[in-house]
Amino acid sequence: MRSINDQCPCGSGFKYKKCCKLFHEGKLPKNALELMKSRYSAYAYEQVGYIVKTTCKIEEDMQSFKAEIAQFAKYTNFEKLSIKEFIDGEDEAYVTFHAKLSADGKEISFSEKSRFVKKEGKWCYESGEVF
Repeated sequence: MRSINDQCPCGSGFKYKKCCKLFHEGKLPKNALELMKSRYSAYAYEQVGYIVKTTCKIEEDMQSFKAEIAQFAKYTNFEKLSIKEFIDGEDEAYVTFHAKLSADGKEISFSEKSRFVKKEGKWCYESGEVF
């Protein structure tokens, strides 16, 4: 079980309580990179509401969407986040990252190029291309 005094999973080197927890409690990320890192931490801390709130697309079956996120977050070990590239823009940005993960003793790591868009002054996750 993670503690608010643990180092933040986003890789900042700060304690979670002084880093991504602030976003999870309502602080707005200033750019897509902050949003991406705070979403990674949200998965690690099982902050399902934050993941839903920062996803652009509204799922038709929201209950299933939330359950899927909760299941993934609960049974996955979020070991390390590595940012490979950040392309910032006014209303659209891209973050390419590698997430080192494991579940049931097996590595399930992946890399993704995520697309973020700004809607009504707030960044949200639009889509991702896993590779």
